[in-house]
Amino acid sequence: MTEIFYVIVGFLLVLAVFDLFVGVSNDAVNFLNSAIGAKVAKFRTVLIVASAGVLIGAVMSAGMMDIARHGIMQPSYYNLKEVMTIFLAVMVTDVVVLDMFNSMGMPTSTTVSLVFELLGASFVMALLKMGGDGDLTLGMLLNSNKALTVIIAIFVSVAIAFVAGLVVQWLARVIFSFNYKKKLGYTIGIFGGIAFTSLAYFIFIKGLGDSPFIHENFRQWIGANTTMILLAAFVVTTVLSELLYFLKVNVFKIIVLAGTFALAMAFAGNDLVNFIGVPLAALDSLKDYLANGGGDPEAFMMTSLAESATSPILYLLIAGVIMVIALATSKKAHNVIKTSVNLSRQGEGDEMFGSSPVARVLVRSSQNVGSVLEHIFPKSVRSWIDSRFNKDEAIMEEGAAFDEVRASVNLVLSALLIIMGTTLTLPLSTTYVTFMVAMGSSLADKAWNRETAVFRITGVVSVIGGWFMTAGIAFVACGLVCLIMHFGGFVAMVAFMLLVAFLLWNSKRGFEKKEATVDNTVEQKMLGTSDPQQVWQLLSKHFVDVQTDVLRNVSEDYKAIFNGLESEDLKALRRCSRNLKAIKNIQQKVRKVELVALRRSPMEIAVERNTWFHLAMNCDEEYMYGMRRMLDPILEHVDNCFDPFSKTYVNEYRPVMEKVLSLLDTAAGMISSGDYSDYERMLRVFQGIIADLSALRKKHIDRMQREEGINFKTAQLYLNLIQETSELMNTTKHLMRASYHFAGK
Repeated sequence: MTEIFYVIVGFLLVLAVFDLFVGVSNDAVNFLNSAIGAKVAKFRTVLIVASAGVLIGAVMSAGMMDIARHGIMQPSYYNLKEVMTIFLAVMVTDVVVLDMFNSMGMPTSTTVSLVFELLGASFVMALLKMGGDGDLTLGMLLNSNKALTVIIAIFVSVAIAFVAGLVVQWLARVIFSFNYKKKLGYTIGIFGGIAFTSLAYFIFIKGLGDSPFIHENFRQWIGANTTMILLAAFVVTTVLSELLYFLKVNVFKIIVLAGTFALAMAFAGNDLVNFIGVPLAALDSLKDYLANGGGDPEAFMMTSLAESATSPILYLLIAGVIMVIALATSKKAHNVIKTSVNLSRQGEGDEMFGSSPVARVLVRSSQNVGSVLEHIFPKSVRSWIDSRFNKDEAIMEEGAAFDEVRASVNLVLSALLIIMGTTLTLPLSTTYVTFMVAMGSSLADKAWNRETAVFRITGVVSVIGGWFMTAGIAFVACGLVCLIMHFGGFVAMVAFMLLVAFLLWNSKRGFEKKEATVDNTVEQKMLGTSDPQQVWQLLSKHFVDVQTDVLRNVSEDYKAIFNGLESEDLKALRRCSRNLKAIKNIQQKVRKVELVALRRSPMEIAVERNTWFHLAMNCDEEYMYGMRRMLDPILEHVDNCFDPFSKTYVNEYRPVMEKVLSLLDTAAGMISSGDYSDYERMLRVFQGIIADLSALRKKHIDRMQREEGINFKTAQLYLNLIQETSELMNTTKHLMRASYHFAGK
């Protein structure tokens, strides 16, 4: 029986590596979004700084492994088999839950995930033990106060972080304005002093304060002289900031990079337990069992887990290296960062979320509050404040989502709030704090205007909802897994190991497939560059790509609709319906991006070509409406098992369909290549097929009037198909015309 525990511990250690990857993918947003969003340095430079913080933080880990050992359960009441079951259930659930959120690009809390998984598995195991021993109680078997503290801290940290980000960023913007370099000589010293002192305090208290490598005497000296050290640090860094400013050094960039290092270090030092705490606790359990001579694992009680952990530095170093590799290579990490940066973006861009009723209510309520406040403050005060928030004067790096002032506030304030949590012994989640500070600061900066607020609030609500879902999903899922493992024994454990391996492989393959189908490089460049001429060149290319894709999608769906009608293939028709809905959502996003790009193009070109641009966009919309009008009656007809489409209609219409498909393909090729030498002839061909369809429609209407015993349902369906095909060709002719003139022909 001992061999199975070797397998479990080995699997947990392997799973720890995957957990480090998915955990870093999720938590990288905590310390990278500000530096990346403000473009303070090259992406590689930001990664190097963050990697240094992660590596040092991992090696100087604050000995937080105890939460996995006895933070939730009371291990002295559990035997080896029960503890191994709990640990395996926790790791299996943890990897799957975190990978699910990362694949969706939604940040969540690894701390909450771990705590509630431990709570769920321990709760189920406690109930099972209580069923066998009436003297045991939940209070004896569980450390329930810890979980309650985490829940309270979640609510508190979300609200406080958002409000603090809103207030502090508003004050910072009033002081600096968007044209922050104008009077920097008067303010940068104080701001730099506060920022650097806060970050130094954060590094020593949060990052190094509880490290086992810091000598106890030195730790006591820091504790006794904290105030003096902070005052000295403030004076020195204030003077240093002024000096650097006069030497033409960008102090904000240094603050942002220092903040990135500090948060990365604290993340690695304090959140490492979320990834390797459980596997190391399992390893220690097995070592203790073997050291005491083995025996019956169901009789060996895990009293040793009640003691504090002593993690070997080699394990911590290996974990740090794995986190650095994950940080540099994980596409999912970059996906999560994109969510946070997009929701904080100063200008308009590709909104990742749609609208929601909650967001609409919140936006409408805030507008009403704003109207009330306008009547309270004098007009002169409002005018002066508005002048400080003049976004036309904004100084941002090319491609940045927001400026360096906001990036500095995000990092420094996040660090201070986490320090407060540590001082008050509240287990604040770094994810919650950093994300909500970023959202509050973006709201204060008026990044959420009336055009984008409803989408971004929907995004924030979705992310927050995901956080709280994490707790429930982790608790229930882990409890269920633990229950199955308990009754299924080692067979169930092995089955779950194989299941997790398959799910991870499948998730990786699915994410790579999704990434391969989403190529928005041109969109990012369009929104990132400030050169109007380059914007126009990119927009022209993007326009061609989009219209080519539209025509090819229309061609595929049109063919699928007719074939589905002919063969009564309900699945194919439903698949086509879902495809049309997905394409419509994509088109809405594309249209927003292209409208922003058109406004940023050279004025003379934009004025000349905008009519044709909007005509093309209208054609795209008309395609969707027309295809829907064509599909819906056919889908209803087939779904209700009405009489099949007449062979007469099929044979009569198929040559028309082949000609339509050929024209759609030719039009797509012409737009894609930019070769309009055959443009005039193509227009005549389109006019000809429209005339043919008109004649076919008249012929069919006459047939409906004259023939006896005709099935009016299928006859009406055929008439609708002819009419919508005619509209399809008419729309394509207009799109050809719009593309021709938009290309400047």
